[in-house]
Amino acid sequence: MPFKVFLTADATRDLEELYQYLSGHESPDKAAYVLDKTENVLDNLSAFPDRGSYPKELLTLGIRDYREIFFKPYRLIYRVLNQSVYIYIIADGRRDMQALLKRRLLEG
Repeated sequence: MPFKVFLTADATRDLEELYQYLSGHESPDKAAYVLDKTENVLDNLSAFPDRGSYPKELLTLGIRDYREIFFKPYRLIYRVLNQSVYIYIIADGRRDMQALLKRRLLEG
């Protein structure tokens, strides 16, 4: 049975901002490509939610509640709960991920 995949409000905002940035600073084709790739990742997570790895920034703290999927340079950080997958972050992996993860997952 497929898992349901949900984007949190933060992840939805991440995706919208990423799309707008790429459309305005690179090209609409690049923005569409990233959106399509994200949709493919979400579809795959529905079928295989445990396929991602543990984010190294959280693993060093002993936290194994979250997983991540890469499609360079982007990272999707998610959590599997029951029969659902919750996407918390969609971000360029070149960002300060330590601060982002701390702010969104550990303090929020």
